[in-house]
Amino acid sequence: MSDRESGDEQQQPQAQEASDPGGSAEQELATRTLHIQSKRFYLDVKQNRRGRFIKVAEVGAGGKKSRLLLAMSSAAEFRDFLSEFADHYASLGPTNSETPPEDGKLKSEMIVKDNRRYYLDLKENQRGRFLRVSEQVSQTIPRGGPRSQIAIPAQGMIEFRDALTELLEEFGTDDQEPQNDLPESRSMRVENKMFYFDVGSNRRGVYLRVSEVSVRNNFRTAITIPERSWGRFRDIISEFADKSSAKPESE
Repeated sequence: MSDRESGDEQQQPQAQEASDPGGSAEQELATRTLHIQSKRFYLDVKQNRRGRFIKVAEVGAGGKKSRLLLAMSSAAEFRDFLSEFADHYASLGPTNSETPPEDGKLKSEMIVKDNRRYYLDLKENQRGRFLRVSEQVSQTIPRGGPRSQIAIPAQGMIEFRDALTELLEEFGTDDQEPQNDLPESRSMRVENKMFYFDVGSNRRGVYLRVSEVSVRNNFRTAITIPERSWGRFRDIISEFADKSSAKPESE
């Protein structure tokens, strides 16, 4: 079953970057990658001077990319709706490709946050069922105008919800300003890799996230170290460094 939408539901032009819920100087705190049918989804927790938010990016089989921006509280509400939509989808019978609903909609909900509205529509067409999530920013887009939107194959809603839940459990659901007294981020390059050292905080406390990014293919991995373990982590690295420097140089 294909997860692509019909021709009259193709992705509309994106809203301008000025509508981002946080301004410039973004710092990436965590990311998750999902492969659902022919699509890839990236869930990135980001932080800037206004606080934290989640960027959801969808990359289709042809490389076409679209994205949504969610405040942490909106992401939590979206996560809860994903459970409802997944339950509704599980209760449905087989896809009726011959006589689908007139407008294709099987279930709809809406999330309102400040000047943003998110429309959640579980839809069905001749190619299958999917959850279309549309974002509309009232200050920059006139009513009825183009929206940013993604389409999640119905079979992947649980996987999507679980990944979102992991991020929300780690970084919280409150739309709060970041702490100003945290150390500034640092970075260093070693051969074809970049290492980023970012200090953040959530309801569990302060932590250090060390990210390794390949310069060649932008592949990223990361570890998170709670503040209470920084001293021990430093001591172990210092021990390794001391032993390495004490070794005689090879002839």
